[in-house]
Amino acid sequence: MSGPVAAGGAPRGVIFDMDGVMVLTEDAHWRAWRAAGESRGVAIAHEVFLSCFGRVNADCVRVMFGAGVSSVEAERIAEEKERAFRDLVRADVPLAPGLRELLAELRGAGVRMAVGSSAPRANVDLILDAGGLRAFFRAAVDGSQVKRGKPAPDVFLLAAERLEVPAGSCVVVEDAPAGIEAAAAAGMRPIGITTTHRAEQLRSAGAAHIVERLRDVAELVLRGEPG
Repeated sequence: MSGPVAAGGAPRGVIFDMDGVMVLTEDAHWRAWRAAGESRGVAIAHEVFLSCFGRVNADCVRVMFGAGVSSVEAERIAEEKERAFRDLVRADVPLAPGLRELLAELRGAGVRMAVGSSAPRANVDLILDAGGLRAFFRAAVDGSQVKRGKPAPDVFLLAAERLEVPAGSCVVVEDAPAGIEAAAAAGMRPIGITTTHRAEQLRSAGAAHIVERLRDVAELVLRGEPG
């Protein structure tokens, strides 16, 4: 592919994961999960928390609280955690440096953009609206809209469908190995950003490129750098 339009005239699409890519919310998520654990006498190791990045809450609860947690209690834990998370970020959305500039550049080049997140819809809506980002995106897919969460490709495939862009003409920007695996499984080109995981972890998961800053994404997308 070269330029913002793929071979055959199909428009180029870029799908952004949200947490760890568009917003630097690791600390807020950690504080919210830790509080949910402490109220139940469960000590959650930070390494275990990090292993859940990119995954839907149902999977995270099983990892952090044990496979024996009932579905009712798992839903209660997740809802409590997400309310706490939203309270932490609502007043000051921690947008990633360079995000607005990147989105404006891609939009100006005619690139179609979507959010593809494992987060609940309320979280995605909060970030898009409180962060003033919604106008940049043609679509926003959250974890509630698909049957399988990352590393399954469902979130990204649905986002591409709503963008009306073939999966093979889409780039995915992700910070977590589960998301990188999902993008690769969808037949998309994954760009890994090292905000929450090391470069070698993202590369092992299948990242075609590794960047440290969002501003480097535009060069890869618009200039069609090889994988």
